[in-house]
Amino acid sequence: MAEENIIYVGKKPTMNYVLAIVTQFNNNVDHLTIKARGKSISKAVDIAEITRHKFIQEIKYGAIKLETEVLHGERGDSNVSSIEITITR
Repeated sequence: MAEENIIYVGKKPTMNYVLAIVTQFNNNVDHLTIKARGKSISKAVDIAEITRHKFIQEIKYGAIKLETEVLHGERGDSNVSSIEITITR
């Protein structure tokens, strides 16, 4: 999958990500993956749902992958949940 077909969810407002997805689909992309970790997981789900219900009703959910990633930091290792939501036209 091309790197430009991935939307990484972070601290920006929700509608910025929704606009990015709508723009990608308007540029004839047929599938996208929304990726998020930790506290951003609920925002990723909101982004997918807002896009599907308010902007592009014909998109469908593909694979939804849940994982636990191990992050190595100054205080040792920590487990962080992550989600990947694939949406297709």
